[in-house]
Amino acid sequence: MSALRESLDLIRMVRPEAGTAAIEHEILAEKANSLGAAERRVINAVAALTDGGDGKSALAEARDAVWCYFVQRELLGFEDHREVIADLKIPPSVLSGLGAVE
Repeated sequence: MSALRESLDLIRMVRPEAGTAAIEHEILAEKANSLGAAERRVINAVAALTDGGDGKSALAEARDAVWCYFVQRELLGFEDHREVIADLKIPPSVLSGLGAVE
């Protein structure tokens, strides 16, 4: 039996609700880390695009990064993207082609 399972079994014996709390906390931390990574990818892609990156490929990378970020946000319950569009300065050229595949 793994050490993690033994620890969780011990926690459940003392306080059953605490057994799932530790895992739920870890899951929330992973979601936050994943969303943060997706946001950093958007920031980098938009910066590369505005710095005069390789035109078509920079635009495609920015669109893909934003599309993935928006999907991730929606899976977490954030459906209104207007604030992050403004905060991250996502250009209209990126937004107009979201989801398009060449």
